[in-house]
Amino acid sequence: MSSLTRSGPRREVRAAAARPGVGVPGCAHPLLAPAEWAALTRPHTPLDWAVLDVARGPGALPDPRCLEAAGRLRNGGVRVLGLLDLGHGTRPFGEIVRDARRFTEWYRTDGFYLRRCPGRYAALDGVRRLADALLALRQDAHLVLEHGLHPDAGFAEIPGCQLVTFAGPWAEYRWSQAPEWTAEYPPERFCHLVHCLPRGHLEQALRTARWLGAGTVYFTDRTDRGDGGGPWEALPGYWDEFVSRIGTRVSE
Repeated sequence: MSSLTRSGPRREVRAAAARPGVGVPGCAHPLLAPAEWAALTRPHTPLDWAVLDVARGPGALPDPRCLEAAGRLRNGGVRVLGLLDLGHGTRPFGEIVRDARRFTEWYRTDGFYLRRCPGRYAALDGVRRLADALLALRQDAHLVLEHGLHPDAGFAEIPGCQLVTFAGPWAEYRWSQAPEWTAEYPPERFCHLVHCLPRGHLEQALRTARWLGAGTVYFTDRTDRGDGGGPWEALPGYWDEFVSRIGTRVSE
């Protein structure tokens, strides 16, 4: 593995030219979180994408409330990604493709969010094969691979995929580093998801994302409750301030 870096001349030039967008990794079902989904459709909200999680996947039958919520986002120009849980590489290939087909047919999703995507070199060929199958369902599909940490550099060579190279608490993110190989790719190839972030550290977190070269971010003050719901199902208490900072942020 190559050495780690916090900044450096090449990273500074690359990151300074970019303004991050927001990726929402999955609100609760629209029936349980109607205010959250309504907030995502407000005009001028700088969303790169939002994840649709019907029932830890597409569910067994089409859900009209999810179809309506996804349609509103797509009509507003936001990419909606269907949640596919890879189980760190343990789920059968056929099951994943079946779920992807349901998302495409039932909800007209614009791509897929691959949760718990393995990042070791041994899994690279399998993930590449899966990416090819998903792109066969929809040629222009946007694919986000949620590794949660920096994977083997080979994953960045899968065409068109965005890599979630951090998913965790602020206490870890504030000291995080990035391998040198990430400087070879533009910021839009990387996403960072940070929970347990106090409001007062929003600007510091944005600067950290900037120096580490992340083109898509999601920050929240919610905590990982450990009950399976995770910190992403509700928008952060400072959602309006967060998206305002992103929307008005300019290159320095």
